[in-house]
Amino acid sequence: MSNLQINTTQNVNLNYKIVSIGERIIAFLIDAFILYLYAILVGLIGDAIGYVYEDRWTQRGLVGLIFLPAMGYSLLMHSLFNGRTVGKMLLKMRVVRVDGTPVHWSNYLVRWMLRLVDIWIFWGAVGLLTILFSDRRQRLGDAAAGTVVISTKNTVRVSHTILEEVTDSYEPQFTNVTLLTDQDVRLIKDTYHIAKKSNDFKTMKALRNKVEDILQTKSELYDKQYLDTILKDYNFYTQQL
Repeated sequence: MSNLQINTTQNVNLNYKIVSIGERIIAFLIDAFILYLYAILVGLIGDAIGYVYEDRWTQRGLVGLIFLPAMGYSLLMHSLFNGRTVGKMLLKMRVVRVDGTPVHWSNYLVRWMLRLVDIWIFWGAVGLLTILFSDRRQRLGDAAAGTVVISTKNTVRVSHTILEEVTDSYEPQFTNVTLLTDQDVRLIKDTYHIAKKSNDFKTMKALRNKVEDILQTKSELYDKQYLDTILKDYNFYTQQL
């Protein structure tokens, strides 16, 4: 089983499973089936156009125009749906950058262009071989674009990192939480969760006092509410950086 470690902007290492060649083939077949159905639909539309236009060239031109989106199906889907096609959505996988940076549309373009070599010219032989003999299971297009296909099943949970789930509408209460470091927050979160799980209110109170001393804050919130707020405020502000 191959894994990819990505370092986030908050210095949190996330490990992802790289999908197997079998999963990639199944996703490809699902997408191929969708394109097959689309081709049948285009054929029916072409027949209907033939009844309207007697000119065969006009009919072929219109049919070709309608079929054009299918030619760029992979590029369009990956660009619009964050590195996923329908097949990848169903199998819970997506394309990401190896270095953890956001995937640019140019990366998807490189992958799409090299499908010609990976899949179409040599009947998928090049793509299969490069995936089999690559440590990160990358086809030629992935290697050139600096991307890899990962599984989004059972990825690292937020509770396993310093991250907290905060919405865009969240209103922070303590502006000076940025005085803390990622290491401080990780220690606070780990200690807080252990104390909460074991109902160790003494440790929770001591932790709250320590954080208040560092941040020079005074709050009427209960210990649990206070620590929850500190963690969320920190993530709210650092996510804006």
